[in-house]
Amino acid sequence: MPGQVFQRWRLLVKVAPVVLVVALVKLVLDDLNWEPIPLSPLYTGLLAATVFLLGFLLAGTLADYKESEKLPGDLAASMETIADECLILYRDKQARPAIDCLRHIRGLVGSLLGWFYGRQATGSVFTGIRGFNSFFLDFEPLTQPNFIVRLKQEQSAIRRMVIRIETIRDTSFVGAGYAIAELASVLLVLGLLLTEISPDAAAVFIVSIITFLLVYVIFLIKDLDDPFEFDLNGREAGAAEVSLKPVEDLGQRLDQEIEVIGASPVEGTPELTARTETTT
Repeated sequence: MPGQVFQRWRLLVKVAPVVLVVALVKLVLDDLNWEPIPLSPLYTGLLAATVFLLGFLLAGTLADYKESEKLPGDLAASMETIADECLILYRDKQARPAIDCLRHIRGLVGSLLGWFYGRQATGSVFTGIRGFNSFFLDFEPLTQPNFIVRLKQEQSAIRRMVIRIETIRDTSFVGAGYAIAELASVLLVLGLLLTEISPDAAAVFIVSIITFLLVYVIFLIKDLDDPFEFDLNGREAGAAEVSLKPVEDLGQRLDQEIEVIGASPVEGTPELTARTETTT
């Protein structure tokens, strides 16, 4: 619970120093009477234009963020579907390749989490996905063809989602839009700092509030633009990261299933690497 509260207010902590500096600069300029620009109703239009531009960027990044929220759950669902088919085949035929494939899925879960946390390269994830091919080949004499077709469809869905996540992580939404939004916000705040607003307390309050809103939205947009930003320890690096709990929970469920059928739970990446080296 304390971690969730801190996560909710993390952006405020990042924005507060900027607002404090702007407020102090405004106080200094008031004391020195360095405010050559008279207050004009045109500021209303400038503020509205800047807010409109930020709203456009926020709407665009929010659409990608809503899609990103679904991807970890969809990944977990596809991998668990393959795991269910392996369990069915193992319990029906006692086929050793089925339990080996189950262990491979557990290894792929660990590899995916390592990739999300920046500890593994994308290539290792694709190698793990391709590693399903050898298991599907072993399944052919043990089951019907449509069984293999379903598994290949889920494998394709996993690969497609990993590519989509990689694209979201590496691609920024309208870089030129970011530049003009940041420039417009800086110029607006600078203009307000040099504008004579009376009384002084009202000037500091108005400039601080406008600065807070503009900077907060810019930081929020940048966080939403990369919703898969985690540090090496798995902690969220931003204030708007998607939850990886579906993938983490899948790993725990697979450990339990492997224990139930008498196999030792795997750690993830080492097992995946070993299996991949054997198949290649």
